[in-house]
Amino acid sequence: MRSVIRAAVLAGNILALALAGGCTVRPLLATQPGVAGAESALPALAAISVLPVDTRHAQEVRNHLIFLLRGGGAEPAAPRYQLSLSVGRTVTSAALIQVGGEDEPSAGTVSLTGTYTLRETASGETIARGRQEVSASFDRPPQEYAVIRAQRDAEDRAARELAELIRLGIAQAVAGGGT
Repeated sequence: MRSVIRAAVLAGNILALALAGGCTVRPLLATQPGVAGAESALPALAAISVLPVDTRHAQEVRNHLIFLLRGGGAEPAAPRYQLSLSVGRTVTSAALIQVGGEDEPSAGTVSLTGTYTLRETASGETIARGRQEVSASFDRPPQEYAVIRAQRDAEDRAARELAELIRLGIAQAVAGGGT
């Protein structure tokens, strides 16, 4: 009986290995010289122009995104893609505490929602479209200036995270992962 169970387990393992051998999983931004269809998404990301935005929190996302796409390099002279970006922001209060008989918020959350569309510059064809949301919490101390500073720091943290998520979505699209 044990030999039958061992044979069945062995056959299952062999079948699993055979199926896994056909997988083509690879790092998104990796290159494999000489392998057809294994081009890196890095050159395509550096050829993206990010359109201007009109709010402080959207500008933070845009700045981080530009750095992630080009690593601090200059704007491409002839961009292959054009990215339009819209960022919305909501601030909520939570965790009420009693101070002097009144309920005052002691914590808050900043949520940034980024909507993006990536188009090929030459044809105007939409390559990718997506929406990402990120939240960051912050303390609300009794001093008003400290609350403003803590909220802005939370916005900056959320902007960095949102830029990373948007970059990932764009990289998947330009590497052939779809929209």
